[in-house]
Amino acid sequence: MTMLMPPRAVVRGSAGNWALQSTLERRGLGPVAGVDEAGRGPCAGPLVIAACVLRPGDASRFEGLTDSKLMTAAARDRMYDLVLKRALDHSVVVVPPADIDWLGIHVMNIEGMRRAVAQMETHPGYVLTDGFKVPGMPAPSVAVLKGDQAAACVAAASVLAKVTRDRIMADLHDRHPEYGFNVHKGYCTPDHTAALMEHGPCAEHRWSYVNVAAAAAKHGLAAPHRVARGTTAQAVVQNDATPADAGELATSEGAEQMTRAEA
Repeated sequence: MTMLMPPRAVVRGSAGNWALQSTLERRGLGPVAGVDEAGRGPCAGPLVIAACVLRPGDASRFEGLTDSKLMTAAARDRMYDLVLKRALDHSVVVVPPADIDWLGIHVMNIEGMRRAVAQMETHPGYVLTDGFKVPGMPAPSVAVLKGDQAAACVAAASVLAKVTRDRIMADLHDRHPEYGFNVHKGYCTPDHTAALMEHGPCAEHRWSYVNVAAAAAKHGLAAPHRVARGTTAQAVVQNDATPADAGELATSEGAEQMTRAEA
């Protein structure tokens, strides 16, 4: 008995970071949504998650679209405006530090990704996520290694999340200039670490993170919101770390080595 197999989908490398979503669209699995976040790594400020659906055939309008961390601030701002103008649909979810402290960074990241997709008016036929699987998506999904470089819709979501978060951190700098949020965006740079130890944390810090908890203890400060018991042992998570890496980063050395790629 001969088994008939469906024809293979051909991913055209010449299409660059539009290849994967274009292949899915040709197979009738569009619209394709990309999802990404900004702010997993910092010890201050919100986590921001974005979802985005780009119009098929729009690749020529998005020259230079890639991982937001690889773009200059000016290029990100220009691409942000273009995405808002040209995208078929998008949504942005902002998760405050209090929710991160209560439920944990990875839990809120997963929940935020689900919420970002669900909030769009366009129901996607397929969802591409950056780096790891997200269970419970309202559509079939696949994790794409370095998705913010490999898939244009994920890169667009990366730009939306990064620019939104950077602007939030600039506003927080106006309220708390002593920390320099406009420069390091809440990451554990030496200057931020020094300011944190000198002044103690503010309400915009993540009080469940070990370095913030240590600064709070030094100044005799109590968290301004509830912190889940035991979460002071959780990591300051690097943006490219997998959830399994989390416990290995909850050290002073890990905090000092925090990636500054998004800062």
